[in-house]
Amino acid sequence: MKESITIEGLIKIVRKVSTIQIFGTALTKQNSIQEEIKSRLKSGNACCHSVQNILSSGWLSKNIKITIYRTIILPVVLYGCKTWSPSLREEHKLMVLENKVLKRIFGRGNRGLEKTT
Repeated sequence: MKESITIEGLIKIVRKVSTIQIFGTALTKQNSIQEEIKSRLKSGNACCHSVQNILSSGWLSKNIKITIYRTIILPVVLYGCKTWSPSLREEHKLMVLENKVLKRIFGRGNRGLEKTT
């Protein structure tokens, strides 16, 4: 539904939307944080994907990879997080992303450390 607004003789058509992006933050009509966290996770996954070759590289130390994670990926995911009050489900989704990145940095577990009898 379109509504018109008149300001000093000018007529402007405004349309209603359920979600809008302002300064990189998703605002919803119901002020729901789920959409914002979903958007941040999507951006974080894209950022992680863009540096996956660096994080998987054997040429860089783990300390440098962690610095890359802290300076490139985390700020993208946690932008605006001071205003969040996430549910346990959203906290879990954030931890899943963090674990995904840490697995990429440190490896997938005990490869090469199998128990021999």
